[in-house]
Amino acid sequence: MKPFVKITGIVAFLPEINIDTDAIIPKQFLKTIEKTGLGKYLFYDKRFDVEGKLNSDFVLNKEPWNKAEIIVAGDNFGCGSSREHAPWALLDFGIKCVISTSFADIFYNNSFKNGLLPIVVDKNCLDDLSKFARLGENISVDLEAQTIIVNSFVFNFAIDLYRKHCLIKGLDDVGITLEKSNLIDIYENKIKDKSWVIPDFQNIKL
Repeated sequence: MKPFVKITGIVAFLPEINIDTDAIIPKQFLKTIEKTGLGKYLFYDKRFDVEGKLNSDFVLNKEPWNKAEIIVAGDNFGCGSSREHAPWALLDFGIKCVISTSFADIFYNNSFKNGLLPIVVDKNCLDDLSKFARLGENISVDLEAQTIIVNSFVFNFAIDLYRKHCLIKGLDDVGITLEKSNLIDIYENKIKDKSWVIPDFQNIKL
């Protein structure tokens, strides 16, 4: 997983509330377990018309937002089914951060595990950021400082410190486990040592 420390990029505004995972990546594209190649299907039903042509009215099809790295979205982003393909598709398209007033729990957790930063802000902050997004402004997201910066404006955000650590270090679940590789080696060596016996916990009297 790629570390996330600080990014500066175009921000796109998706004002709809309750954008669900089927809108983010429709079910017909869930046949793969590969994390790459899903970006072209991101928001497929919004980005393409019934003939498969780009919908010129959708923000991610317009300059400069077609190069957006950050999305400012309406409330309850990522609701619906628990598909992990949703953060995969966003990341593969080039989106590294989503800012909203709230996220669905499973999508929120899946995002951290895949290197996508979901930021929760209040409505006033979201309204201000949406104005900059409509203007095609670049904004900076500094995870270490926990700030969103655009022009001379600075917005602070809160984040769980452990999740922050994992993103900055680029640690997914496997990476977190491998941080304890020395302890795993010690345990494995003890297992190989025939003089070391695993306690019979079932017969231990409390």
